[in-house]
Amino acid sequence: MPAIDMPLHELKTYTGINPKPADFDAYWDRAVTEMRQTDAAVELIPSAFQTPQAECFDLYFTGVKGARVHAQYARPRNAAAPHPAVVQFHGYTGHSGDWTERLAYVSLGYSVFAMDCRGQGGKSEDSGSVKGNTHHGHIIRGLDDEPDQLLFRHIFLDTAQLAGIALNMPEVDPSRVYAMGGSQGGALTIACAALEPRIAKLAPVFPFLSDYRRVWEMDLAKDAYHELRTYFRHFDPQHEREDEIFTQLGYIDIQHLADRIQGEVLMGVGLMDTICPPSTQFAAYNKMTSKKRLEIFPDFGHEGLPGLNDKIMQFFLAE
Repeated sequence: MPAIDMPLHELKTYTGINPKPADFDAYWDRAVTEMRQTDAAVELIPSAFQTPQAECFDLYFTGVKGARVHAQYARPRNAAAPHPAVVQFHGYTGHSGDWTERLAYVSLGYSVFAMDCRGQGGKSEDSGSVKGNTHHGHIIRGLDDEPDQLLFRHIFLDTAQLAGIALNMPEVDPSRVYAMGGSQGGALTIACAALEPRIAKLAPVFPFLSDYRRVWEMDLAKDAYHELRTYFRHFDPQHEREDEIFTQLGYIDIQHLADRIQGEVLMGVGLMDTICPPSTQFAAYNKMTSKKRLEIFPDFGHEGLPGLNDKIMQFFLAE
């Protein structure tokens, strides 16, 4: 079989090379405290889209730094309460998508929450004001400011805050709240379950935002990661600050959050993925200590993985 990364037996033991900041745990403990002290001011606005089976709302809440964050919220009209819920996260630069993408789980009696990442393609507000570059990418936004200004810090916290809102909905069973997403959505699924450990099950698919230095050393700082190359070319052309930069990025490296997860994991990976290299995904998976299962697709890259969505649904349905 062709290979773009390590052999599978090496992937299964690889644990990443991007530096973890010395104060990483204190950083995220402080961030979660800030999130919990933020008045979410949740607002539900009935959507123009409704179906006989689903009651649909535009949900807004206030995240850290004062941003109003939007999510689609669809709940079954006739389900017995309390019932399960799924929190869904979209790919990089995108948005929550069509309401119809919520309906498969609603038909099973689940409530579904689908977040728009702040500053990307949906209805969420990006209220941050940072020093330095804001062009071509959210990974590097805030990199020249204090670590607390990194944009993905705020987005990671938004995922956990939305999960907390879902957990506290009176119609939702808090013991059956799950998270899912692919690419950036896979990264946010991991961050969500790490920062809100009451997530009972999670299904990240080819997660983004992991092991940045490995991406760089594989010469794959292009496509979704191209802003790493842009940053060095504009702001550190001789790589005099390389160690400092990758350490700063370590605050928003999901592999370092993975060991906080308590929920059960089903993760999908394609071994021909040149967008989010397999080794970067294994770096996160191999650090997870909760019950976990990996679905491997040897001939597939960053694309639809046949049958995986069916496996994820069965995973959530299993008691």
